[in-house]
Amino acid sequence: MNIFDVLQARVVDALDRLSHEGVIPAGLDASRVVVEPPRDASHGDFATNAAMVLAKEAKTNPRALAEKLAAVLAEAPDVTAAEVAGPGFINIRVAPRVFAEVMKAAATLRGDFGRSRLGAGRKVNVEYVSANPTGPMHVGHGRGAVFGDALSELLAFTGHDVTREYYINDAGAQVEVLARSAYLRYLEALGEPVGEIPEGLYPGDYLKPVGVALKDRHGAALKAMDDAERLPLIRDVAIDMMMDMIRADLARLSIRHDVFFSERSLSKGATDAIAETIADLRTRDLVYEGRLPPPKGAPVEDWEDREQTLFRATAFGDDVDRPLLKSDGSYTYFASDIAYHASKYCRGFATMIDVWGADHGGYVKRMNAAVAAVTGGNGELDVKLCQLVRLLRAGEPVKMSKRAGDFVTLRDVVDEVGSDAVRFMMLFRKNDATLDFDLAKVIEQSKDNPVFYVQYAHARCRSVFRQAEQAFPGISEAIGPDADFTRLDDSAEQELFRRIAQFPRAVEAAATAHEPHRIAFWLYELASEFHALWNKGKEAPHLRYVIEGDRDLTIARLAMVRTVMDVLAAGLSILGVSAPDEMR
Repeated sequence: MNIFDVLQARVVDALDRLSHEGVIPAGLDASRVVVEPPRDASHGDFATNAAMVLAKEAKTNPRALAEKLAAVLAEAPDVTAAEVAGPGFINIRVAPRVFAEVMKAAATLRGDFGRSRLGAGRKVNVEYVSANPTGPMHVGHGRGAVFGDALSELLAFTGHDVTREYYINDAGAQVEVLARSAYLRYLEALGEPVGEIPEGLYPGDYLKPVGVALKDRHGAALKAMDDAERLPLIRDVAIDMMMDMIRADLARLSIRHDVFFSERSLSKGATDAIAETIADLRTRDLVYEGRLPPPKGAPVEDWEDREQTLFRATAFGDDVDRPLLKSDGSYTYFASDIAYHASKYCRGFATMIDVWGADHGGYVKRMNAAVAAVTGGNGELDVKLCQLVRLLRAGEPVKMSKRAGDFVTLRDVVDEVGSDAVRFMMLFRKNDATLDFDLAKVIEQSKDNPVFYVQYAHARCRSVFRQAEQAFPGISEAIGPDADFTRLDDSAEQELFRRIAQFPRAVEAAATAHEPHRIAFWLYELASEFHALWNKGKEAPHLRYVIEGDRDLTIARLAMVRTVMDVLAAGLSILGVSAPDEMR
C-alpha cells in the first residue's frame, strides 16, 4: 500500500470535481502533481503542489486555486485538515486511523511491503564493474560494483526485468601489456631471473600464478615462439585467470552478473559486429569520411589532422564528430562501444544503465549520441559516474597504486571490515560524490557508524521478541495484521508509523532516479526513530514494547516492531547487506 499514491489519486479526484463544477477548466494536465511529505513535519502529514503546477494552465492565481482545492480535500472523512501554505502549497493532515491502516497493510505484506510494479516488467540492462581484466579489483572498482548491484536489486524490487552485465575489456593495448607482463612471470616460473619489472608493465605478484600455469601448460615452448605467436596464447590464459580472480573478488561482496560480454567477440566472432554497425550507420549518412577541425582550448586525445572515418555525433548533441578508425585501420574504443550498445538494443534492452568511474565523465555525451543513433532514438542510456574512494585508516590515507603493484585490493578491504560494512558505506554517499572510506570508522559500534546503527536496529527488534516470549510464552504466534494499531498513539509511535508509510514511495523514487543511496539514507532515518522510541521507553515504562499486564497492547507493539524489522530487512536486502538477529 502506497499511501502517497492514494492521496495523489484523492487530489486528482478533487481536481476532477472542481472541473465538473466549472470552477477550473477541464482537461488540465495533472502529470506534474505530486503528494509528498512536507519539509517540516509540523506542517502536516502530506503536502501537494497541485495548485502551484496547474494555476497557469487554469488561468488563475496559485493560492486562489489552492483555497478551492483545499476546501474539497477537507471534506474527506479521513482528512482532518487541508491548509494552504506559502504561495499555494497545500498541507494535509489525516486521522491516525489512516496510518494504522498502512501498518496493517505492511504487517500483511511483510517483506513484500514496498515492492511495486513500477517497472511493469520492462527490460533493463545494468552494466557495472567492467574492470580491465589486468589484475585484482581495487576499492574504486568496488564502489561501482556495489552501486550497480544495489541498483539492479532496487530495479528488480520495483518490477523491472533486470539483466546484470559485465563488459570484459579483453581487446586493445592493455591486454597486450598484460600478456607481456605475464610472459616475464612465465620466464620466472622457468627459473630465469627477470629482475625488476620494466616500467609500463604490470609488476604485481598476482601474475606469478599465471606464469606457473603457462609453464605447466606449455613447458619451455613459448620461449621459442615470436611475439605474434606466443602473446595471443599468453593473453587468453592470463585473461581467463584474471577474470576468475575478479569473479572471486566480487563473490566476496555477493555480487553477481548474469552476462559476461567479451569485447573481442564483437570483431573476432562469427561476424564483425563493429563493421556491421558502422555500415548500418553509413547507410543512414551517420558515418562519413572527413577531417576534424583542430580542437579549441584543451587538446582532444582522439584528434588527428587527417581524413578519417567519423561518426556524426554532433547530430545527436555531442560537441564534435568522433573517429571510428585509427590511423592503422584498427577500430577505436568508441567504435567498439557503439557496436556493444547496439548489441544491447538488439537483445531487447531499450533501457540501458552504465556504471562508470568518474574519470570517464568526458565520454558520456558521445555515448548518449551513439545510443540515440543506433536505436533510432528509441533507446535510453543513463550513465552513472562513481567518484573516487579515498581509503583511510583512522583518518590517515592508505596508499593505492595499481601499476606499482602495492595497491590495496578490494579483497583486502572486505577481509578486514566485512562485506556488510563495505556495501553499506559505499552506498551511504551519492555515487557522484567523493567517498572517504575509513577502515577504522566502519567497524565502530556507534551511532556514527551507519551500517552498525541500522543493523543494530534490526537486532534490537529481534531481542524484543525474545523478551516478549519470556513474559508471554507463544505470543509470537499471535502477532499479525489484526493487531490493534490504534492503541499506539504516542507521538513517537505515530512518527514511526509515518516513516514506515514512506517506504514504498522512497523505494519508487530511488528506482526512478537510479539512486540506491536513498535507501541507505532512509534506513538510517528509520533506525534513528526506532532507537529513539526504544530510549523513550526506558524513561516511560508505559511505552515499553512488552507490557506484562496488557497482552493486547503488547501484541500491538510487537506487530509494530515486527513491521519495523521487516522493512529494515527488505531495505538492507536491496542494498545487499545482512539483517542480523544479534550484534556481537
